[in-house]
Amino acid sequence: MPRPPAASAAGAASPGRPAGARVVIDLRPLQEPERTPITAAYLDRLTRAFAARPLEHESFVAVLRTLRDDPSDALEAAGLPMAGRRRVPPTARVFRSAGLTLDSFLLRGAEVGTTWRATESGAAGSIYHTAGGAAPLASGLPLVATLLDLAPWELPEVYAASPAARFGHRLRARVLHDAVRLIVCSRATAESARRLLRIPAERIAVVPLAPDPAFQPLAASSDRVQALRARLALPERYLVFAGRYDARKDLGTLFRALGALREEAPIRGTEAWPPVLVLAGALGSDESDSVGLARAAARHGVGDLVRQVPRLGPAELATLEGGARAVVFPAVSEGTGLVVQEALAVGTPVVASRVGPLPELVGKAGIVVEARDPDRLAAALRVMWADERVRGPIARAAQTRAHGSRRGWAEVAEETRAVYAAAAAAAPIRGTTSGS
Repeated sequence: MPRPPAASAAGAASPGRPAGARVVIDLRPLQEPERTPITAAYLDRLTRAFAARPLEHESFVAVLRTLRDDPSDALEAAGLPMAGRRRVPPTARVFRSAGLTLDSFLLRGAEVGTTWRATESGAAGSIYHTAGGAAPLASGLPLVATLLDLAPWELPEVYAASPAARFGHRLRARVLHDAVRLIVCSRATAESARRLLRIPAERIAVVPLAPDPAFQPLAASSDRVQALRARLALPERYLVFAGRYDARKDLGTLFRALGALREEAPIRGTEAWPPVLVLAGALGSDESDSVGLARAAARHGVGDLVRQVPRLGPAELATLEGGARAVVFPAVSEGTGLVVQEALAVGTPVVASRVGPLPELVGKAGIVVEARDPDRLAAALRVMWADERVRGPIARAAQTRAHGSRRGWAEVAEETRAVYAAAAAAAPIRGTTSGS
């Protein structure tokens, strides 16, 4: 089928903006945000940014799972132009380890009809965008894939342990390799994708994420912080770990670091010792994780130093982090660094592992230590907790970062649209899709 012509003058984007496209977009992570919270947050913020500043002739076809609530209704109400919906059956729990493989076959039918309808509508072309891992096998549309997670290739002993999982991730790697454009969130992730997945550098686009708008500069002494601290029964001084806990994170090393600090004498003049750690949103999809974390902390002798709080919304999480001495993010694999970005957006310094995009995000606004090194992590926590001579300049750098010019999701959306336009222009449509 011939490629659709570029948008006419009547439907062209304003100068400097790419023309609108017909986008088949996989929104299934929005239907189960507890399973993939970062992917769900990415899709929600991206599509809402699209809705807030629409392009002429731009439209979306949502890929959804049957028997689940439809998040595209709310997006359409917010202004996202919906051209259609394609529903695929859920993957049974027994097949979950092979879900990526099954999805690749099921999704092939989701793009049917989009090409000719896009041509009819005056769109600049049609593309398929996935951020959740699966993509159509032998897609007839140019594929744009957002890579938010490298754990299957960096931690294969955990995420590719079964034959079905290994096959699924090999298939996913092949799909990513064949994508017309691969979106990643940092230069470090781009380099890892090039090295681990052998994706040509010219097909990789770096589009950094942005904090949720709720994460704004906040002083630890503010009334909001004091009220939340009282409601959650937290001490005046605390550290925060924010984010889901799974094998990508390294709370074991963090607990060992806290245990080492307990054995040390406090810095002179420090009233509160040893440090207290608040776990915010650290649970996975199973609520028994709360019990497991409590037991892990107890095994390391720091059960009384670790506080778990209920899952918080963005505004409350921003308030909690704004009152912390530091946000601590120990990880062994990280694809986005969004937690670190949001901590710095409220002006709180960060202690993070030297993994993925974290060093380039932290800069002078925190301390970066080697992963799985409890001694160095303990030293960094000690500084953030009690050594104001060292912490002071770091905290001021974090505050300066928070009050400076900040990236928003409007910029993420515009740069993503530029990737769509490049993908539509770079790849001829393979085959012909038709349908009603």
